[in-house]
Amino acid sequence: MVFAGIDWSEKWHDVCLMDQDGAVLARRRIEDSLAGLTQLQALMAEQAADPAEVVICIEKAQGLLVHALQAADYVIYPVNPLSASRYRDRHTPSRRKSDGADALMLADLVRTDRHRHRPLAQDSELAESIKVLARSHKSLIWTRQQLCNQLRSALLGFYPGALEAFADDLCGLDVLSLLKQAPTPDQGRRLSLAKISSTLRKAGRRNVEQRAARIQHALRAPRLEESELVARAYGVTVVSLAGVLEEVIANIEHQEKELGSWLRMHPDAEIYLSQPGLGNVLSARVLAEFGDDPNQFHDGRARKNYAGTSPITRASGRSKVVSARFIRNDRLADACQLWAFSALAASPGARRYYDAQRSNHRGHEEALRILANRLIGILHGCLRHQQPYCEDIAWPASAEVAA
Repeated sequence: MVFAGIDWSEKWHDVCLMDQDGAVLARRRIEDSLAGLTQLQALMAEQAADPAEVVICIEKAQGLLVHALQAADYVIYPVNPLSASRYRDRHTPSRRKSDGADALMLADLVRTDRHRHRPLAQDSELAESIKVLARSHKSLIWTRQQLCNQLRSALLGFYPGALEAFADDLCGLDVLSLLKQAPTPDQGRRLSLAKISSTLRKAGRRNVEQRAARIQHALRAPRLEESELVARAYGVTVVSLAGVLEEVIANIEHQEKELGSWLRMHPDAEIYLSQPGLGNVLSARVLAEFGDDPNQFHDGRARKNYAGTSPITRASGRSKVVSARFIRNDRLADACQLWAFSALAASPGARRYYDAQRSNHRGHEEALRILANRLIGILHGCLRHQQPYCEDIAWPASAEVAA
């Protein structure tokens, strides 16, 4: 066996090859390009004729280099940078660091400790595609929230009437349209009731007359104001933010439709969609983060650990503390928390399980995390047996009594 450590960077990569006894066979710095990949494969071919005899360690689980090496049948171990840092401290207490030394450290790590790490999952191309879309969709949602916060901050500085008028949904399309029509307090006071009502109707709002009257009253109420020139400058900012928000919202809606289409192409889509609380978007997120490699998780416990929903125990002497995991896949943890919350209304068994946790003096977030842990175990069983969700099997009476 030959063990390769690759210290990845944007422009180049440092490579170190090591044999089973820890002797360095070769070192090289390659460019992040097709020519660099060719050099890397030629370097490894000099030491091992079969790619299966080469084990690669890298602090990165994605990217063109990783996918190209995986396609060439090399065994790859992506290592969390925190784990790599702790391994470095074991051997260099002086905290000396360099790219070449990191490549050697990664090669030595995979030589001695690879049984402690997971090899890179062999997910299908469809699962990888769904991951790209799901993560892009979630990033757009985060962007929408950031822009909404910026818009709220701007309005707070000069236009408090708009915040009162639109407090229930500042990022609604009707609100953004009204803000573009009246981005300053003076323009807001001149908005007619008919114009407000027309905008609300186009957005599909209910109780248009009452809502329009309330908005007009809030916009016309006397308040402290900035000077006209400063207000106009703020107004330009409001119009710009509203326009960007409209584009982001339109792209979110488009990607939601795409997610549903791509998800239904996957053979496990029916199993995911059968789970209580999982719709198109959450199903796509959960599938994307777990992947579809059937050998990635040996049992439900491994899947729960990966999701970060299972607790961790710190015990020393008479001290024993059980706490939540904080080092985890945040995207997956967020999706599972939303999944558990949605399942409360979709599954009577999940609702009873959650209520049992709350009656045991656990807070809302903790009870949701425990419920998510249980739901992930149920999902694992469904995937292993290739069966859709069944309420009676998932929540048998004996288990509910025990909970």
